[in-house]
Amino acid sequence: MSEFVIPAPTAATIPVAGGGVFPVRRVYCIGRNYAAHAVEMGHDPDREPPFFFQKNPDNLDASGSFPYPTQSSDVHHEVEMLVALKSGGTNIKLEDALDHVWGYAPSLDMTQRDLQGVAKKMGRPWEIGKAFERSGPVGPLQAVADVGHLDSGKIELTVNGEVRQTGDLNQMIWKVPEMISYLSDFFELAAGDVIMSGTPSGVGPVVAGDTMVVTIEGLNDLTVKVV
Repeated sequence: MSEFVIPAPTAATIPVAGGGVFPVRRVYCIGRNYAAHAVEMGHDPDREPPFFFQKNPDNLDASGSFPYPTQSSDVHHEVEMLVALKSGGTNIKLEDALDHVWGYAPSLDMTQRDLQGVAKKMGRPWEIGKAFERSGPVGPLQAVADVGHLDSGKIELTVNGEVRQTGDLNQMIWKVPEMISYLSDFFELAAGDVIMSGTPSGVGPVVAGDTMVVTIEGLNDLTVKVV
């Protein structure tokens, strides 16, 4: 007999290329991790301590469809590489950080920019602009055993065939091992945690009917339709 007093929620998962699913525990997102994006958002690109916000595990959506939210009129695309952890801990050493990575996936941090802007001005948390329903389109995860560790290579987003965002993974201000090590000083990381590693410059709005294509060198493409 189950001890749950209501039906247990369905676990959030990400599909894996070749079969199977990856269970998601937490979603950490780093802000302003590419210098050019920091500049376009009105901030100094100098290397300062990183900061993170969170999405909810069930915000990740592999359906290939992004429903335009009803409470915003300015929804932006932010192309990112997602990093999935197979293990964790606290105070992880930089040289050990990549040992905890299971794989990588293309993803989008969709943002209600108008609602986020209001929250920023009022000194409030960003969740209303970042952690809304299906705000994290994601492609199938690919294992490190198959693709290696991705620390360089083109990351690009097209909308209706037009290049909107382009950069290189080596332009991250805080690299993947640094993000893992830094987060582990404040949180106990664990298997199932994922990190969205930041977006290059060129963020901008989408509208219903748009088709977004994420390309990250070394990974399969992700196509998402705005509906």
